[in-house]
Amino acid sequence: MAKYLLSVHSVDGEVREPMTDEEMQQSFKQVMAFQEEMKSAGVWVFGGRLTEPATATVVRMSAGQVLTTDGPFAESREHLGGFYIIQAEDLDAALGWASRVTDLIGQPIEVRPFWDEPGA
Repeated sequence: MAKYLLSVHSVDGEVREPMTDEEMQQSFKQVMAFQEEMKSAGVWVFGGRLTEPATATVVRMSAGQVLTTDGPFAESREHLGGFYIIQAEDLDAALGWASRVTDLIGQPIEVRPFWDEPGA
């Protein structure tokens, strides 16, 4: 089975309808149930939600020295908000899981296969 990254993207400044405490609890329960379903189906590898882009630190080399800077590497309104790593039989199966995630959380999902090193 191939591994796929299902990345959740958010857009800075995009206003979503605020959720009540009850709606937040219900949403959390739905996400947790979905994750349990992925585990039961044997597709779950790992997943996580990320903090805001302003908390990022970028590490790079500059003139042979390590340089760290605040903030995301690329200036963009859209940023990675979280991700799932899954194992799926093929792209269609991965797209099926991604469709369920986007329906559940209301955010776009990018599906990208991991590179499979020949002979590994």
